[in-house]
Amino acid sequence: LNPIQMLGQDLNPEQNRTLKPTSVSEFTFTFILHTITTKLCGTNYPLSIAFIVVNEFCERFSYYGMKAVLTLYFINYLHWDKDLSTAVYHAFSSLCYFTPVLGALIADSWLGRFKTIIYLSLVYVLGHVVKSTGAIPAVGENVTHVVLSMTGLVLIAFGTGGIKPCVAAFGGDQFEKEHTEERRKFFSIFYMAINAGSLLSTIITPILRGDVQCFGGDCYALAFGVPAALMIIALVVFVAGSTLYTKSPPGGNVLLDVCKCIGFALRNRWRNSSREPRRAHWLDWAQEKYSKRLIYEIKMVLRVLVLFIPLPMFWALFDQQFSILILPWLFCFLTLSCQMLNSLLILVFVPIFDMILYPLIGLCKIKFITFSNSPWKSSPMTRYLLSPALSSLLIFTCSYSLFPEVCVAARRGLTGLSVVSARFVNTLPESLNVSVAAGVDFEIREDFGVSAAKSVARGQYKEVRCNAGLKEYSVDLGLLDFGASYTIVLKEGPEGLRAFKMLDIQANDVHITWQIPQYVLITAAEVMFSVTGLEFSYSQAPPNMKSVVQAGWLLTVAFGNVIVLIVAEGAGLKQWMEFLLFASLLIVVCIIFSIMAHLYTYVSPEHRPPGDGNLPSRQLSRKQ
Repeated sequence: LNPIQMLGQDLNPEQNRTLKPTSVSEFTFTFILHTITTKLCGTNYPLSIAFIVVNEFCERFSYYGMKAVLTLYFINYLHWDKDLSTAVYHAFSSLCYFTPVLGALIADSWLGRFKTIIYLSLVYVLGHVVKSTGAIPAVGENVTHVVLSMTGLVLIAFGTGGIKPCVAAFGGDQFEKEHTEERRKFFSIFYMAINAGSLLSTIITPILRGDVQCFGGDCYALAFGVPAALMIIALVVFVAGSTLYTKSPPGGNVLLDVCKCIGFALRNRWRNSSREPRRAHWLDWAQEKYSKRLIYEIKMVLRVLVLFIPLPMFWALFDQQFSILILPWLFCFLTLSCQMLNSLLILVFVPIFDMILYPLIGLCKIKFITFSNSPWKSSPMTRYLLSPALSSLLIFTCSYSLFPEVCVAARRGLTGLSVVSARFVNTLPESLNVSVAAGVDFEIREDFGVSAAKSVARGQYKEVRCNAGLKEYSVDLGLLDFGASYTIVLKEGPEGLRAFKMLDIQANDVHITWQIPQYVLITAAEVMFSVTGLEFSYSQAPPNMKSVVQAGWLLTVAFGNVIVLIVAEGAGLKQWMEFLLFASLLIVVCIIFSIMAHLYTYVSPEHRPPGDGNLPSRQLSRKQ
C-alpha cells in the first residue's frame, strides 16, 4: 500500500494503535515517528523489549533477594530447626516451578499473556507485603508470624511461577516473524537480566539483614521489604510499556480443546481401526471432528514435550552445586558465594558465546547434529537449538564425574585417612588420663612422659577432660583436621592446665578456589542449555500454546529437584556413590537424548498443514 491508500487505516493492527492522519505529509511524519519510537536505535529490536527486560531484572532481584535470607529467617526468627527450615525452603522452591502450568493455562486459554502478567504480579506484590509484615516483631506472636510468612510464600510462589512462562513468551511475541536472529539474541539478553538481578540481590539483601538493625535485632523486615519494592517497580515498568506491546489474544480454552481432541482420537481409533485404513498418526483419527490445524498444533506440542522427558536429569545435577557440593560447615557463606559466582560467570559467558563462540563454530562449518526431514539441515540454527544442549550435558557429565570425586578424596586425605593422629606429652609431676572422645583415652606417665599415638575423628575439641590424681582439668585442643598428626604438650600454668599443639604432618586441605574450574564448566553448560531451551520452547510451540510449552520447559527444573529428593532421602547412599550414580545416569541420558534429537523434525510454528486454509483451530461441525 502507498501512503494515500494507508490513510485512515491501522498502522499496526496487532498493537491496537490507530492512526488517522488527515494529509500525506502528516501521515509521512507519523509513520517515521512511529518507526523511530518503536525500534531500539534503528535496529530490528522492538522498543517494548526494554520494558520486558527491566521488568524481568527487577522481578528476579525480588525473588532471589527474598530467598537469600529465607533459611536464616526460618532458623533465627521463627526458631525452626534446620531440618524443618530446609524442608520448607525446598517445598517453596518446588512449588515455584510447578505453578507455571497454572499461569500458562490462564494466559493461553483465558486472559492472554499481558493481563495474566499484570494480575499475577499483583498477587506477587501482595505476597511480598504479607511476607514483610510477618517479619515485624510487633505484629502478633510467633504463630501469627508463621501464618503470615507461609501465606506470603504461597502467594509469591503462585505469582512468580504464574508469570514465569508468560514473560519469556510475551517477549518473543514482540518480534516479527522474519526477525528470528534478533529473537534468539533477545532470549540471551533475557537470561542475562535474570542473573544480573540474582547477582545484585544476593549481595544486597544479606547486607540489609545483617548490617542494619531494627526492632532490636537483624532487620528481616527490611531485607524482605526491599524485594517487595523491586517487585512494585517491576510491575510499574511493565505497565508503562503497555502501549508498545504486541498483544496476542487468548485462544480460548486450549487445554479443554486439546484433551477433547486427544480423547476423541483415541476413541475413534479404538472403534474404527479394524474397519478403516491405517492413518499416518494416531491423532489423525480426530480429523472427522477437529480441524487439521488443531491436530497439527497438538502434534507440535507433544513432540516438544516428549523431547523434554530426559532433561530433568540436567537440573538434578545442576541444583546440587548449591547444596551437596558445598561443605556443610561453610554452607551459608559458600552457598551465597557460589550463587554470586554462577551469576557473574553467566553475565560473562552469554556475550562470549553469542558473539565469539557460536560464530566461530559457524565459520568452521562444524555440524554437531542434523534433523531428519528438516529443510535447514546445514543451518547454524541447528547448533543453536539442540546440539548445545548435548554439549552441555557432556560437559556436565565430565565436571561431575571428575571434580567432586577429587575434592571429596582430597578432603579425606590423599592417603585415604579420614581421621586425625594425636599423641600427648605430660610435663606434670604426676600421671595424666586424657579423655578426648568416647572410647579414646590417653594414659600418660609423669615427667615428660609421651603417650602412644591414637586416631581420633576430625572436629573441634573445646573441652577435653584431663585427670591427674584427684585434680580434674579441662583443656581446649581446637580443631584437629583431616589427615594431620599432632603432638600436644600439656603444661600447668597460673590459669590451670594448657595445651600447646605442634603439627607433625600437615592436614590434607584443598582450597575452595579449586572448585572454580568446576563452576566454570557448570556455568558454561547452563548457558548453552538454558538459553537454548528458552528459545527452542518458544520457536517450536504453536502461537496459542507458547506459554504452555514454556511451562513444560520449567517443569523439567521441578522434576529435577524431585529426582534429587528421591535419591538423597530414599536411597540412603554415601556421597561418593550419589556422585557416581548421577554421573552414570547422565551419560545414559546423553545417549538417549542424542538419539531423540537426531529423530526430531524441526518445524516452523508459522507453517500450517496443506489443505487447511483459514480453518479455525476450534471444533469443526460434521454438518459442514
